[in-house]
Amino acid sequence: MYVITGGTGFIGSNIAAALDAAGEDVVIVDTLGCDDFKWRNIAKRRLVDLVTPDALPAFLAANRAAIRGIVHMGAISTTTETNVDVIVHNNVRLSIDLWTFASEHGIPLVYASSAATYGGGEQGFEDRDDEAFLAGLRPLNPYGWSKHVFDRFVADKVKRGAPTPPRWAGLKFFNVYGPNEYHKGGQRSVAVQLHEQIRRQGFVRLFKSDNPDYADGEQLRDFVWVDDCVSVALWALRTEGAQSGLYNVGSGVARSFLDKAKIVFAALDLEPKVEFMDLPQNLRGKYQYYTRASLDKLCSAGYDLPATTLEEGLGRFVRDFLEAPDRFR
Repeated sequence: MYVITGGTGFIGSNIAAALDAAGEDVVIVDTLGCDDFKWRNIAKRRLVDLVTPDALPAFLAANRAAIRGIVHMGAISTTTETNVDVIVHNNVRLSIDLWTFASEHGIPLVYASSAATYGGGEQGFEDRDDEAFLAGLRPLNPYGWSKHVFDRFVADKVKRGAPTPPRWAGLKFFNVYGPNEYHKGGQRSVAVQLHEQIRRQGFVRLFKSDNPDYADGEQLRDFVWVDDCVSVALWALRTEGAQSGLYNVGSGVARSFLDKAKIVFAALDLEPKVEFMDLPQNLRGKYQYYTRASLDKLCSAGYDLPATTLEEGLGRFVRDFLEAPDRFR
């Protein structure tokens, strides 16, 4: 069986769908609460079990011989969360415990890092895992910092020659979009929010720029289709001989928010109508104006599938999900 923490969430539920489609047994570790979206993210799945995070240690101990791999996607992922103790408990402590368990029992582990670890990008976006490079990164929010803490923990274990899982990968996801992200509220991808604005009001609103190097709407991001993220995660998890390491997961191309808006309008066969609004106060000084994943390391490690273009990915998202009667995978 494969254990997926955060398996009712965005990327986790898409990974669960791919494993289920391949005939694998899947165990999801997550909480559902009163959310009317998260259970729908897994409504089509065949599950061996659904485990709450507090019951995970006992489940792992009882089933360790049957576990073929762990996919750790569970985290508080909102970039505006301010309770750092809660973030540390969820994003750091559980990650360390899973790393230790996987190392002790010889189980492959893939975990979610984030492009947020790069901060403003002053040092670039190379997925290096040497201590000198990692020590110089300055994430802009507690979420990015928590992911960075665990990346450095892993790098230190490897450097010291401590036990590690037989295969492991930390995946630095860039700006992911795709089905099953509807529960994320204000943290939903720009793609979903643009589509919603167009259908509700006929136009979209993008942030103005307060950086003189970027015009309004020309802030640049590496937008990545969720299926590409799933493909990389399964390659790292299931490929014998896959090289362990910290890897960027993106498209390798920086595109503007204005580009993205125009593509969504085109997918709906509508003329673009765009307005601009001031950047919220709580994002000033914490806003990334440019991200682009360097994919050289991933390609050198043996992953060779091409990234989905923004036009293709957004077209599929709008056509097959956002405009479909059933938006869920």
